[in-house]
Amino acid sequence: MLLWRYIERYGIKMVLNVENLSHGFGDRAIFDNVSFRLLKGEHIGLIGANGEGKSTFMNIVTGKLTPDAGNVEWNKNVRVGYLDQHAVLEKGMTIGDVLRSAFKWLFDMEEKMNAICDKLGEASAEEMDEMMEELGTIQDMLTNHDFYVIEAKVEEVARALGILELGLDKDVTELSGGQRTKILLAKLLLEKPDILLLDEPTNHLDANHIEWLKRYLQEYESAFILISHDIPFLNSVINIIYHMENQELNRYVGDYDKFQEVYAVKKAQLEAAYNRQQQEIADLKDFVARNKARVSTRNMAMSRQKKLDKMDVIELAKEKPKPEFNFKEARAAGKVIFETTDLVIGYDKSQPLSKPMNLRMERGEKIAIVGTNGIGKTTFLKSVLGLIPALKGKAALGDYLYKGYFEQEIKPSNNTCIEEIWEEFPSYTQYEVRSALAKCGLTTKHIESQVRVLSGGEQAKVRLCKLVNNETNILLLDEPTNHLDVDAKDELKRALKEYKGAVLIVCHEPEFYEGLVDKVWNLEEYSLLA
Repeated sequence: MLLWRYIERYGIKMVLNVENLSHGFGDRAIFDNVSFRLLKGEHIGLIGANGEGKSTFMNIVTGKLTPDAGNVEWNKNVRVGYLDQHAVLEKGMTIGDVLRSAFKWLFDMEEKMNAICDKLGEASAEEMDEMMEELGTIQDMLTNHDFYVIEAKVEEVARALGILELGLDKDVTELSGGQRTKILLAKLLLEKPDILLLDEPTNHLDANHIEWLKRYLQEYESAFILISHDIPFLNSVINIIYHMENQELNRYVGDYDKFQEVYAVKKAQLEAAYNRQQQEIADLKDFVARNKARVSTRNMAMSRQKKLDKMDVIELAKEKPKPEFNFKEARAAGKVIFETTDLVIGYDKSQPLSKPMNLRMERGEKIAIVGTNGIGKTTFLKSVLGLIPALKGKAALGDYLYKGYFEQEIKPSNNTCIEEIWEEFPSYTQYEVRSALAKCGLTTKHIESQVRVLSGGEQAKVRLCKLVNNETNILLLDEPTNHLDVDAKDELKRALKEYKGAVLIVCHEPEFYEGLVDKVWNLEEYSLLA
């Protein structure tokens, strides 16, 4: 409470205060006595490597998860909106249903108003006065929150995010990952919360809508907390960094680049202090060992031993394992990887996604597929692989292909990471399985956990582990950078540049595919929807 009083005394509005937070899963500690504050108008970037607990923190502050210890206190009357990377949209819900659910609390108020109206005929004069007063209050609330123009509001936001053209009566389970993200984002914006909590909002979003979201957040007057591994996007919208590492949460003023600068200095200072102290400890121990047995120097030795015993020993944080992705390469493919002849893609002959496409990929080429959400980038990949039949024309694969396919979305299994890799490579010893996972940046505790309880980035590393250990000469990658932390992205780009096989990658991050690919295919040129 002292912090609240201090903030109020100096006229600063505290929105959220987290004190002495500790939490873990089993014997795996996530936070150890950490504190956090969010002040009015702060735009916070919450950063850290995969598995450090960023999404767990969001679930704790939104009340979805109860911490092992500590206090989470929001300012009174604050409405919080949370864009969750793991949010699920159920079959049978339409786009319109999801967007209108932003106003559920207003529909609930309308129901309450109707219930009061139904009781008016039986009410006494005194009860009627109370009811009429409550009806007036509800009516004012509905009017002030645009209840009677909800449909217009829904259409306005849907149009801004490119959703309206999909049709508000379309089932949400028929949408691409990017389209679902846009719908959840639109719902959040319609709710008009006081505070935004955004967990990797740019995943699946195309370049146009990432730019739209960037402008929206730059102009956003209230506070928000943003989790993102997209550093250019992060730098453009935040003014405070909270860094999660080794169960700690530390605050830095400025953007990500400023954080890196200050963090590097702090790390160097700590290492220098550690080395000085280790040398002092070694000298003291040496003196004690040489002098404790001699009567003339025993007191001096005891004095130095007391100094050793009282010393506050500096500990350096353990370095997190950095991933190493080294793709195993099969024999060379034939000259042509694939060739499409008047290929038309889609799921329904009455609603094709593309004009006829005539595209050709040759051995060793590296090509990025780009374009707006929903135009069929994933469908194109699956059509080339033969997983989805062509509506018209054909896609012919070349000879001697050893394919590796990274799907954009896959439901995590109940297997442990070890079991997951063993199923793929049954001849591996346990040591080889553990070693393969460790090389992909997973710790022992991750390796022994079920895949479904891992963070999105850790799950991606398990899937990449399968990919790098299979011999391939063509990699088809559908948004492989989603959820990956900065180190993992950098390492994946390095590995793909060194890979001698062909690479066909769907990606919305120019900073990732630039310098990696030889060609860029923009499917908007062939789309019937763009």
